[in-house]
Amino acid sequence: MVRYAVLTSSDLGAAGKREDTSGDTIVDLMSREGHELVERVIIPDERPRLADRLRQFCYAEGVDVVITTGGTGLGPRDVMPEATADVIEYEVPGMAEAMRAASLRATPMAMVSRARVGVRGRTLIINLPGSPGGVTDNLRAVLPVLSHAVEILQDRHRGAHPV
Repeated sequence: MVRYAVLTSSDLGAAGKREDTSGDTIVDLMSREGHELVERVIIPDERPRLADRLRQFCYAEGVDVVITTGGTGLGPRDVMPEATADVIEYEVPGMAEAMRAASLRATPMAMVSRARVGVRGRTLIINLPGSPGGVTDNLRAVLPVLSHAVEILQDRHRGAHPV
């Protein structure tokens, strides 16, 4: 089981003017896999605030993965990849590439995704698009390896898989 937090980047969502359907989709997909939601927040599309919240999640007890939604496109307020870059110690490019490849099968718009996947400490951060369809395509691409990635990061794999 993975313990996760959801961070939605949305000016309108933070102002209460838009429902967070992409966040709902994350919770639905993760719950179906038996993973545990620790916390869920919506923050405006402001790079410093997003980066600060990512750091807080990474330092919190009980958060293995932070899944973000929104702010990965080309718009002037799409700053989640930059906020994530401000926080992570290293990237996990294979996961981001797998997400884009899976999403490309559904829509050519996936080419404009700037989503990142990276690690800070023992916490994995995954950027997803801000639409329920994009969340579904991208999250389904990485779900098969999510528990394994967390086991490695949390150093819970010893003895489980001989190398």
